[in-house]
Amino acid sequence: MSDPSAASLVSTPRPEQLSGMGAPTAGLPESTRQQQKPRGLLGDAWLDLRRKPLFWISAVFIALFVVMAAFPWLFTSGDPVNGTLSNSRVEPSSSAWFGYDVQGRDVFARTIYGARASIVVALLSTIGTLLIGGAMGMIAGYRGGWVDGLLSRIADIFFGLPFILGAIVILTTFNGAGTDNGEWTIMGLVILSLVTLMWPVVMRLMRSSVLATKEADYILAARALGAGSGRIVLKHLLPNCLAPLLVYGTIMVGSFIGAEATLSFLGIGLKTPVVSWGIMISEAQSYIRVSPYLLFFPAAFLVTAVLSFVMLGEAVREALDPKLR
Repeated sequence: MSDPSAASLVSTPRPEQLSGMGAPTAGLPESTRQQQKPRGLLGDAWLDLRRKPLFWISAVFIALFVVMAAFPWLFTSGDPVNGTLSNSRVEPSSSAWFGYDVQGRDVFARTIYGARASIVVALLSTIGTLLIGGAMGMIAGYRGGWVDGLLSRIADIFFGLPFILGAIVILTTFNGAGTDNGEWTIMGLVILSLVTLMWPVVMRLMRSSVLATKEADYILAARALGAGSGRIVLKHLLPNCLAPLLVYGTIMVGSFIGAEATLSFLGIGLKTPVVSWGIMISEAQSYIRVSPYLLFFPAAFLVTAVLSFVMLGEAVREALDPKLR
């Protein structure tokens, strides 16, 4: 027989308790329930990035350079193109923070305005490289077979071209001595040379990511449910293959800033009257002993910009890779 006293220990649940048994978060505050919502890859990456001082430092510098390139007149009222010969190689002072160059032009104004050409060339080159290389890699990885073989062999041909040599050939052909190209034409040729020589790297990266993703279970399930190739590529493959491209694209912006400065320094990239950090460094190399500030300030801005994008890419890589968290 059962103990009658034990029955009193069993309480009958109230209706409001029954209504909340199926909802674990029913009695929690709104903020707590929002925190318990599942996050995707980008959500987890952003949560991790917000905790990294390296991300905020690099982001602040990048934002500063972008504003400097878009609105240089907010930072200086000096003329970056015209100068006064009486101010030739005057050292830095309160009236000219970075001094004057050989032609009496304000070095501070030229350094500020030089960010525009470098940032524009780097950003447009990166966008073009990611679009062309990403599309080629997606097609090669998804289609496979002879399409993959053909596109991979074409990429191998471009891989065999040394970067500096290939850029010299392209730019001296269309922008050599005697040509009278405008500012935007020269910038377009530099962008064309960078995209032409660097898209195979992005193509290989995208191809390997697609090959590793297209045999996943959710891709096979979508194909079994009758999803077409376009839907699979746009809805499933592309979102899951973008992480490596975002990381490499961020680092590539810094690399392209250095590449543009290198080509301008060699005299085959941007040319005067275009204001660029590479042109300023090239003009200052003959006066490095007597006027080192002519080289120091544009080189410092160039190094800071390149390092900012590289550090941002490193922070994004660690945030998007769960193994590095």
